[in-house]
Amino acid sequence: MAHATPLPIGLASRENRVVRPRDGKAIYAHPNEEFARLERAGLLRRLAHGYYLIHPAGPGADITWLPPIEAIALGIAIADYGRAAVALTGISASRMLGALPRAISVSVVSIPVRRPPVETAGGTVAFWHRSVKGLDLQKARTELAQGWTTTPEQTLLDLADRPNAGGLAARVAVESMWALAPRADWHLVRDLSDQQRRPSAYARAAWACAGIAQDVPPTAALRRLVPSKGLTSWSDTDPAAYGISA
Repeated sequence: MAHATPLPIGLASRENRVVRPRDGKAIYAHPNEEFARLERAGLLRRLAHGYYLIHPAGPGADITWLPPIEAIALGIAIADYGRAAVALTGISASRMLGALPRAISVSVVSIPVRRPPVETAGGTVAFWHRSVKGLDLQKARTELAQGWTTTPEQTLLDLADRPNAGGLAARVAVESMWALAPRADWHLVRDLSDQQRRPSAYARAAWACAGIAQDVPPTAALRRLVPSKGLTSWSDTDPAAYGISA
């Protein structure tokens, strides 16, 4: 037992502090029952059906503590699909990058399968079905695990593409984009949009951040006007100039 507690070393030593009963199959004959016992003992906290939190501070800590929803989302995604296949995305990447300082109750994480949202003790985890192999990523460390998040440039493109991901209002995405715009490499944003075939997302990002972003390459010629998806421009620039419909 770890730390002279009923928590086996096979669980206590896991790098990802989000665990599932199936992770205890090699330890327990009846993992669901044992996880329930560990929860009653204050060694685990139930996050959602099938997911438990091992408190990072260890036994004796305040089991009512919860990490930010971004940490929970990344922990659940890593537990189910592995670190290499998932990444915090969109508004959650903005939070990790410091572009949205206030806490929110929803997190968005990219995973390799389609999946409905999961309601957890800390908020809603929403999933974006896509491969992370072609995304621009950087390392992210949360209170529960180490994994990946999208870079400022990728995040700008993603927010412009799906500003309502996770059910959030577009104004939250706009706020994050304006915070990211001055420090992003817009040539990289344009390159990513070309590589990922997302010219409409780049046009929306360039228009929304017009006047606050520096050295922004021109948008590609679009076949038709694309919807703004609720975004607004920092400088009230005419959306039609960027191929955006009002």
